This record gives sequence, C-alpha cells and structure tokens, in this order.
Amino acid sequence: MKAYLVLDLTITDFSGFKKYVAEIPAFIARHSGKYIVQGVQPTPIEGGWKPERMVIIEFPDRGRAEAFLSDPGIQDLFKVRHTTTTSRLVLADGCTESRMS
Repeated sequence: MKAYLVLDLTITDFSGFKKYVAEIPAFIARHSGKYIVQGVQPTPIEGGWKPERMVIIEFPDRGRAEAFLSDPGIQDLFKVRHTTTTSRLVLADGCTESRMS
C-alpha cells in the first residue's frame, strides 16, 4: 500500500532553505519516493487550516517512507528545514481497492 508524506510549511529564511530544496530530491529518490505536489500554494476550501505551501511525497509503502524519515544522512537536512521554516508533517497510508469499496 502506498504511503504519503504531507508537509505544510511556511518559509521563514528562504536563503537558508535553498540548501534543503537543492539536496532533498536525491534522498526522496533514494527511497523510491516521488513528488505528487511540490511547494505549491494551496487554496483552503473548508475549516481553519490555512497552509502557506504544500508538499506531498508518495512512497511505494510505509516502510520506505519511514526509512526516508530515519535515514541518518538526511537528519542534517531536516535540521535545515526546522530552522528555516515553520512546518507540519504527517505520514498517511493510501487506500487499497478493498478499502474503497
């Protein structure tokens, strides 16, 4: 079952964030992930959620998403994101056909 990382972020230091933007795609690819949504400004429709920028990354399964998150080589990049943005990140499993019927 596919898994998705959904990131909602506000960039507070664009100059410092450039390192993250330049280097994160290689780590995503290393763990068989791919961008579904990449840094767009979403349009809020309902509720009080008002994300400024949205990223959604698809992985073949939860295990690969978790391996991406725990990869020792990516931890310094996560620190860059944490210091240059205000971000919220969730991991969600996709639906199987049987769950949708």
